Amino acid sequence: MTQAQQTPSAAAGESDDLVYTVVINDEEQYSIWPTFRAVPAGWREVGVSGAKATCLAHIDAVWTDMRPASLRRHMDEAASKASAS
Repeated sequence: MTQAQQTPSAAAGESDDLVYTVVINDEEQYSIWPTFRAVPAGWREVGVSGAKATCLAHIDAVWTDMRPASLRRHMDEAASKASAS
């Protein structure tokens, strides 16, 4: 096996020189997407792009609640109903 075959793909990402954009879906879940590719259906750009580390740092700063938006709404409604009882 050659050295290239032993290198995991994650290690290859360390020298990533692609430009990414931060995207979000209707459930308020974030991801990054290479700018040279069309953003997939159901996702939209949030206006932050750059190096992978820059985009991931932005996501770390803004995505503080990992629950999907629909689950957060459901839990908030259930809590409201419980406190009204």
